[in-house]
Amino acid sequence: MRALRCGRRLELASFEESLTKLEEIVAQLERGDLSLEDSVKLFEEGTHLSADCRKQLEEAEGKVETLVKQRDGSMKREPFGQ
Repeated sequence: MRALRCGRRLELASFEESLTKLEEIVAQLERGDLSLEDSVKLFEEGTHLSADCRKQLEEAEGKVETLVKQRDGSMKREPFGQ
């Protein structure tokens, strides 16, 4: 997760904060009114945010479990997607 500077301390950005910032960056880049240097800086920041979001989604997916009913009627936990 990316750290956001908040006053003197650093806080880890939530998925929602990272996604919102990423959407803002995309909108700025799509406008096309930035210098090449600023565009490259924003693009780099966007790629970092995208990677952070992907990592957070993968971690969340790893935590999600499904309950599967066995033949004997009992329930068994299994990782999501298997």
